[in-house]
Amino acid sequence: MTIGRRRFLSVGAGLAVSTTITAPFLVPKHYVSYRRALSRVAVLEAKEYSDDLEQLLFDGLTLFRLQIRGKSVLLKPNLVENLPGPVNTNAVLVGGAARAFLRLGAAQVTIGEGSGHQRDTELIVNSAGLEEQIRERRTGFVDLNRDEVVNVRLKANYSGLGSLWLPCTVLKSDFIVSMPKIKTHHWAGVTLSLKNMFGVAPGVKYGWPKNLLHWHGIPESILDICATVPVNFVIADGIIAMEGNGPLHGTPRKVNRVVLSDDPVAADAICSRLMGIDPTRVDYLNQASSFLGNIDQQKISVLNGNVGAEPTPFSVLPAFRGILL
Repeated sequence: MTIGRRRFLSVGAGLAVSTTITAPFLVPKHYVSYRRALSRVAVLEAKEYSDDLEQLLFDGLTLFRLQIRGKSVLLKPNLVENLPGPVNTNAVLVGGAARAFLRLGAAQVTIGEGSGHQRDTELIVNSAGLEEQIRERRTGFVDLNRDEVVNVRLKANYSGLGSLWLPCTVLKSDFIVSMPKIKTHHWAGVTLSLKNMFGVAPGVKYGWPKNLLHWHGIPESILDICATVPVNFVIADGIIAMEGNGPLHGTPRKVNRVVLSDDPVAADAICSRLMGIDPTRVDYLNQASSFLGNIDQQKISVLNGNVGAEPTPFSVLPAFRGILL
């Protein structure tokens, strides 16, 4: 379903509307812009989940010369459900990232997630193996579904919600890192760093699986959330990704890559290309490029060489075949 379809359905039959996917966005609906002159991306090669990831991430992070010392860092992995396969961001990668940020001088590293499916967050944490990582890495975990919340006015107005209840842990963090699992998505096409931020919307206010946001449009809600809670950095888990009927029931796909970026749109653009997907054909990514970050390859600097050869495209559901390169 293209962005704004719900709004199109409410238009009178006699009113002519454009059929292009960008038509709903002719009038800007955002009040901020996070685009920069040049975004930076690093594509790291990793063939397995091991303790070596900590050093790999540390070396990758140093390429960006991040000002982390003394700051509170929030790692936002994608923890969806206690299912087999590459459903969740791998715990070893999350633990390695936590330790790498501590080595860079972070005052505190917290892992936070508000699962959109499983109400028992502790069950997901345990089944994903994250509990051991939290204990060993001297980090804390916050269930964003049940954290203390504050009502915040949105900095974009695609969904029409006007404001969102947001967890205090998120709002108080100095540096927010989106850590998605690279996956296809049966409603959004792809789920990467921007879609991963759905997890900051607390289930106690928006239900499971964030029903109110779904009713107001998944793409629209993604744009509103990321305008209001800007992503400072991305560490995307593509060592084993998911293709097909994601985000829960797809099949594993080895990509052997971890994507780092200081721009979530640039990160998602590179991840999409690694999936054999044209990011400009993913509606919400195309619109996000007008104010949340850069999608144009000319405005993305790959710090450690080339992305690599063009891959065999990921399998997608029939409705999304048009997004493939």
